[in-house]
Amino acid sequence: MKKILSNAALLFACVCVLTACKDDNDSNPTLTQPTTFVLNEPVVGTGLVDLANTEVINLTWSQPTPYNNYNAPVVPTYTIQLSSVGTFNQEFDENLEDNTGADFISLSETYSSGNVDVTAETIAKALQQLNGWEQAAVPATLDVYFRIKSAIRDASFKEYYTILSNTQKVRVIPYYIELSDAPVEIWYLTGGCIADGSWSNSQAAIGSGMTPMYMKPGFEYDKKTGKGEIEYAGYFPEGANFKIIAPEGLSNWNYGLCGGNEEGGQVYRDGGDDPGNISVTTAGYYKLTLNTETHELVWEKLSDTQGAYTQMSMPGDYQGWDVASNLMTPLTTATENHDWVIATVTYDADTNLKFAADGGWAVNWGGTAFPFGTGTQDGPNIPVTAGTYKVFFNDLLGNYMFIPVE
Repeated sequence: MKKILSNAALLFACVCVLTACKDDNDSNPTLTQPTTFVLNEPVVGTGLVDLANTEVINLTWSQPTPYNNYNAPVVPTYTIQLSSVGTFNQEFDENLEDNTGADFISLSETYSSGNVDVTAETIAKALQQLNGWEQAAVPATLDVYFRIKSAIRDASFKEYYTILSNTQKVRVIPYYIELSDAPVEIWYLTGGCIADGSWSNSQAAIGSGMTPMYMKPGFEYDKKTGKGEIEYAGYFPEGANFKIIAPEGLSNWNYGLCGGNEEGGQVYRDGGDDPGNISVTTAGYYKLTLNTETHELVWEKLSDTQGAYTQMSMPGDYQGWDVASNLMTPLTTATENHDWVIATVTYDADTNLKFAADGGWAVNWGGTAFPFGTGTQDGPNIPVTAGTYKVFFNDLLGNYMFIPVE
């Protein structure tokens, strides 16, 4: 009898366990992913959009089944893609020299909602990139096919669970756009040992309270974002403090490199709490190389026998190669200066020039690149295009920049 009761109890326990497992499975979180979603037909008035005289085209799409991860909704990233031939087989890659065969392009901006206004200029530029029209060969009208890509992105922007919408056609009047690569993204140093030592971070303070970092010679910058490696060299006293401000940090302190010292430890501040200043524990000449994509900063100790110049000029064709005129202003007054600036200079015609130190030709820098480059001792004349510029020169690197002034 005891054995029968024992077996019955064991059977009841097993049933309870199985029931509990079933109940647990019923309530377990699940991973769901939509398989389709719908791009709605754009409302474009008469049906023909003149891109040159239109501000935006509104696109809307619906995704009734959300991405879910363990019963928590996950917001996808939406990318708008367009084609001028109606097929989406090979994507245009802005970083490739040859895009032969590309039949669609993805717009650079991404979205988290299904209702967006896309500027007509953005569409016109994308069509120009995709088709490479000559100015006289832009078609009178064109059918443009839109679709939306939905994907989940991780912290490194890698995409997962990609799905694509249907396509919608809009007839447009395109126009020619002169294309150019994105300008190189420049960051700026500011601090008690930088420029005039005022700890400025405004656009107006570039060249007085801030000094720019310089483009690195021979580096291939991202054509779409302008990101890559930039560099600076200067003298940093013991105990000096400074920060490196990102373009987004101009007029606010929320974006840039902070903390650490010449041994490293810099932290990118992305709108969060201030990690503190970059400090220098050992005085000396340092070259700083910053990757604006990864935010990695590399320090290189230079020779302690650099010395400083008392004068810098820009002799050239435009003024008879006079080394005693057209003097640049020392940018750094808080400590030993190695950066020079001319706030505004106008060249009425194309010209050639060099940088020359201390009123003579014994030390001079020339180069072949413009509007930025690296000069070398007794190098060739720098070819300068007519225009008005703000000019920066670093005598430790030989780096120069001509920034157009409107």
